[in-house]
Amino acid sequence: MATRDLYAELGVKRGASADEIKKAYRKLARKHHPDVNPGNREAEERFKRISFAHDVLSDPEKRRVYDEFGSEGLQAGFDPNRAREFRRARAAGAEDVFAEAGHGGFGRYSSFEDIFGDIFGGRGPGGGPAARGADLESSIEIDLLDAVRGTTATVALAKPVTCEACRGSGAEGAGAPCPECGGRGQVKVGAGPLSFGRRCARCAGAGRVSLRACGTCHGRGVVEQTQRLNVKIPAGVDDGSRIRLAGKGAAGTGGAPAGDLYIVTRVRPHPRLERRGQDLHLDLPLTIGEALFGAMVEVPTPTGAVKLRVPPGSQSGTKLRLRGKGVPVMKGGGAGDLYVVLQIQLPPDGDERVREAVKVIEASYGRNPRGDLRL
Repeated sequence: MATRDLYAELGVKRGASADEIKKAYRKLARKHHPDVNPGNREAEERFKRISFAHDVLSDPEKRRVYDEFGSEGLQAGFDPNRAREFRRARAAGAEDVFAEAGHGGFGRYSSFEDIFGDIFGGRGPGGGPAARGADLESSIEIDLLDAVRGTTATVALAKPVTCEACRGSGAEGAGAPCPECGGRGQVKVGAGPLSFGRRCARCAGAGRVSLRACGTCHGRGVVEQTQRLNVKIPAGVDDGSRIRLAGKGAAGTGGAPAGDLYIVTRVRPHPRLERRGQDLHLDLPLTIGEALFGAMVEVPTPTGAVKLRVPPGSQSGTKLRLRGKGVPVMKGGGAGDLYVVLQIQLPPDGDERVREAVKVIEASYGRNPRGDLRL
């Protein structure tokens, strides 16, 4: 993912509120959504960037790390606490320690930057990288009512998982004690204020090594497997919403943690309900008598039917509001409204009595209802 300024991606200031970030994302997502721009690769890439920016800036912890460390803090395996520890040591003159240590510095590290690389969970010279698993993305289609109410859906996903035969080590058999750490699985790094223990790079913390690669995963430590996951869809998701499942992405290698899985919701339209932001709109058929004399009618809502009073003399197109019967705000904060749009229905043609009654009604208008219609 590109390292452009994430606030600039959404067109907001660094001190923007969570609501401002959400509004900016929704506006841009609607404009650049792949469904709105079929075949437009530039719009697709823009949509991915603004989705990534929203994912970071809408998460308070990710946003704090990004604000403090920039795009570097978003790299896989980054440890902000260790980064702060090294930064404090550097401010206290840790670079001078390396100069005094002479060639080789602390153990296998020759500079502060070598140790700082450990912040990202990498192994040192002599071993392959211990890499956090990749983040994965999958989409799922749901009905509008399920998006409003929330539901549980099942998604089938092919992804790398930890090899059970070697338990992710990539090696066959128990092996011999690791010569790097002496079988302890930990090595000491640094001295004084910078001293700490970390996972042995060569054996990935297992304490033992093998020269033979696992026959199941061929030394990779992971195998491809299709899994079915039950995903809890929170009430209020919209088309293009991203749901994060921590640790459900691709398996890590060398003992590193798995990545995250992001589920993108695709909401199918409803034949009668229309969503506009957090509000819903519903056309409600009425008889001429209900509109003329007023009535108490039953209206279906996502949470069950309710009674609605139609005022006497209501016209087609009149909007009546049912407060709180719209789309819930994700992560709490109430719900939108349901707007009922009155639509007067004529009785079926063919009954002579109806025709005569309509003639009486027609004569009662007194003036042309389109007399004031001007553009």
